[in-house]
Amino acid sequence: MYQPPHFREDARDAQHALIRTHPLGLLITAGPAGLLANPIPFLLDDVGSYGTLRAHLARANPQGQELAAVEECLIVFQGPQGYVSPGWYASKREHGRVVPTWNYATVHAWGRPRLIEDAAWLGRQIADLTALRETPRADPWAVADAPAPFVTAQVRALVGVEIPISRIEGKWKMSQNRPEADRIGVVAGFRADGEEALAALVSERSGS
Repeated sequence: MYQPPHFREDARDAQHALIRTHPLGLLITAGPAGLLANPIPFLLDDVGSYGTLRAHLARANPQGQELAAVEECLIVFQGPQGYVSPGWYASKREHGRVVPTWNYATVHAWGRPRLIEDAAWLGRQIADLTALRETPRADPWAVADAPAPFVTAQVRALVGVEIPISRIEGKWKMSQNRPEADRIGVVAGFRADGEEALAALVSERSGS
């Protein structure tokens, strides 16, 4: 990933927080069938130097065979993102030498995948992923709410994947390269557009 120094984010806590907040990662392999990519929800465990990702995919998904054949895969997690209008910059009024851009936060993680067929592992995986998303709800649904034979049949149609992260990169492109007056304008612009998460990130990252 192209990493200008002012956008680079190496703090593991920040990287992991983005993954946990935006767990739908784009799983990318370059195997015998060529490049394949699928959006897959991931869980992140604090195991290993950089953490371990785990997920499941349909057994019918051809990317499962690719995962068994490759030495490494890439998972891209996309955080808040949005268009930055040149009209938000104080510089536009001063000299006009401004262009549009895009602000975003992203984490890229690499690792060697391991396929898992174990039914108990898969049962824990779907229960953990479900609990993570359902627990905050007023009336949370649990895997145990479904008939056991139905759940067993569903699990048979899945394959698990565990990916110890061997390399991880974070990039928070949040107008850090702009003058202070421009950054203030970007924060105001995002707030006017209802993009509070982006406004907060620009403010946090640039002191605006």
